[in-house]
Amino acid sequence: MIIAIDGPSASGKGTLAKKLADHYGLNYLDTGLLYRKVAYKVLVAGEDPANVEAAEKAALDLDASPIDEALLRTAAIAEAASIVAAEPRVRAAILSFQRDFAKSPNGAILDGRDIGSFVCPDADIKLFVSASVAVRAKRRFLELEASGYAGTLEEVSREIAARDERDRNRKTAPLRQAEDAHLLDTSKLDIETAFRAAVEWIDSR
Repeated sequence: MIIAIDGPSASGKGTLAKKLADHYGLNYLDTGLLYRKVAYKVLVAGEDPANVEAAEKAALDLDASPIDEALLRTAAIAEAASIVAAEPRVRAAILSFQRDFAKSPNGAILDGRDIGSFVCPDADIKLFVSASVAVRAKRRFLELEASGYAGTLEEVSREIAARDERDRNRKTAPLRQAEDAHLLDTSKLDIETAFRAAVEWIDSR
């Protein structure tokens, strides 16, 4: 079984995907981390994330070696990841990695922004997890604040809105809800309630 979970930043899709992977015993891939790893490699090399050649090279050199997630979860990496993810050559380099993972013998669950619409269009289950910008900004702000972030909620809100704009309007595999994906709005749901709603819908399928 392949489960594709898409949605914008801070919608709760990653936490939900992890819980569903544990529940159903599926291999899990946070595809957003792949782009964050590319962004991290570009920045560590002293390059501009908008440098297409540098970003493509980092994507082609991507491997499964772990990088401390704390280094990948910063606001700067999130911003750079959004920039490199908009580059078609970077997305092409990462696409085969994602599709190979989806073929895991024991099944897989992948979360991202274009899994159900592009990476795994034939996935058995597709969910699109969303929430209002205000709710997502508050979630991300609290997450960053716990890590020592010194910015404001308004700044985070603007960054999320700008990222939504880039993700929805990029030329290659833009963020969108696949026609056969089930919409799960988490604006008023905690993670446990969202998890139960997702399991109920998946089981019904």
